[in-house]
Amino acid sequence: MKQLKNIIVDDKIFIIRGIQVMIDRDLAELYEVETRALNQAVKRNSESFPNDFMFELNNDEKNELITKCDNLKSLKFNPSKIKVFTEQGVYMLATVLKSKIAREVNISIMRTFTKLKNQSVPYFDIVKRIEKLEISDNQTKELLSKIVQVINNMQEIQDEAKEDTKKIGFV
Repeated sequence: MKQLKNIIVDDKIFIIRGIQVMIDRDLAELYEVETRALNQAVKRNSESFPNDFMFELNNDEKNELITKCDNLKSLKFNPSKIKVFTEQGVYMLATVLKSKIAREVNISIMRTFTKLKNQSVPYFDIVKRIEKLEISDNQTKELLSKIVQVINNMQEIQDEAKEDTKKIGFV
């Protein structure tokens, strides 16, 4: 059996649709089963895998994933849909596969998911702050636009008043 470490799993977790997922091929490799066998087990237990546990990539998502990851180039011309599993889906796989290695691999994967979540918390805080700044920036732009509009209106009124004013004295 392979010695599992977080490093092995880290590079097999991707973000798709804003969710951390693992692809079926990588999971099959970790569980030491064929991808076909893993997918058959999922199909036999489809009620255990709702859409928030497992979903298939559309062609755009598949192409983007293959472009980003050199080790997935072999999937480029593979006609079958790539299935991806969320953290909950990975956990459910261990219950479906029911092997010792599946349990051990799952422990390693769960630790890695937890580690990645803990690392990403500060980034979510930064994203929220940036969004607030963008909102504030948009509000400032709107206010400046209104101020410029008022100044232009005042200038027009002043120009009209100058034109309407009768000159006094010798012209």
